[in-house]
Amino acid sequence: MPRLRNSPFLSVAVDSLVALALAPRLLPGRTAAQLADRTPIRRRLDLVGTALLGVAVLAIMLPLLEYDHFRDLWWLIAVGAALLVAFARWELRVARVGHRPPLLDPRLLSGTRGYASGSALGLAYFVGFSGIFIVLAMYFQLALGYTPLRSGLAVTSFAVGAAVSAFAGGAVVARWGRRLTVWGLCCVVVGLLVTAFVLRDHTGSAAGLLAAGPLLLVGVGSGLVISPNLTLTLGDVPVRMAGAAGGALQTGQRVGSSVGTALLAGVYYTVLGLPGATAGSAIFVALLCAVVFVLIALVIAVVELVRIGDRRMVRHPVPEAAGE
Repeated sequence: MPRLRNSPFLSVAVDSLVALALAPRLLPGRTAAQLADRTPIRRRLDLVGTALLGVAVLAIMLPLLEYDHFRDLWWLIAVGAALLVAFARWELRVARVGHRPPLLDPRLLSGTRGYASGSALGLAYFVGFSGIFIVLAMYFQLALGYTPLRSGLAVTSFAVGAAVSAFAGGAVVARWGRRLTVWGLCCVVVGLLVTAFVLRDHTGSAAGLLAAGPLLLVGVGSGLVISPNLTLTLGDVPVRMAGAAGGALQTGQRVGSSVGTALLAGVYYTVLGLPGATAGSAIFVALLCAVVFVLIALVIAVVELVRIGDRRMVRHPVPEAAGE
């Protein structure tokens, strides 16, 4: 087994354990019904589900973080997949028995229109999207000798495009629906492909300037995906389940971000270590890997669009407190 003393995995694991330990004592907002409930908090929390999900994500991420030892640790990915299956079965059991609320309520996936597909889209997109910034920073700073400031400026066009399109997307998502995310994902795919070819073929100091245009397109597409997908995914969730639905959706996106960041960085360094490989070929393969996951998200969006047709979002009135 590799030595993990300096691995970022350790700091993430420690932070997560500390947060889990302190959350029951520090999080405010208990209702009168919750205050009247004398059941010990450990019996109201889905601790088994939390442990299964946490260990599954850990098992999947560890071989990706320790990419130098991937050949020794690859089997942990299979263990993580098995634990995810166990997590799903456990959540079904908790929901069926009803003694405590499940960490992920299965009714959200089976009984709420658009939630399962939107969650899967967000997970796949964040796996491909989140890691591009770390590999671009490594490429610009370590391969081309950019300063951190210049490296950040090289991807500023992405931020500008995302900010403008996210504002515009929020205004039209109710009218355009899932078509908006389909167009956004297409923009991201095209922009990432052009960026990959530009950085593969141009390894001089002007590479950042040449990549600004396609990264602007990636940013425009991303702004039409992230916030609109949240709106569309949660649009038909019953109000009583909104907190659980939003939390589960955000958790899936954070898991996707963690896995994607580790995956793309591992791909970059793995390719860079191959005989005859260059930084240009490493960033090219890493960005193509990101494109694969964005394409998966695009397929999910297209299937959802075909399934629901041209149906627009349905706005539900918020029920009165007495009716809850």
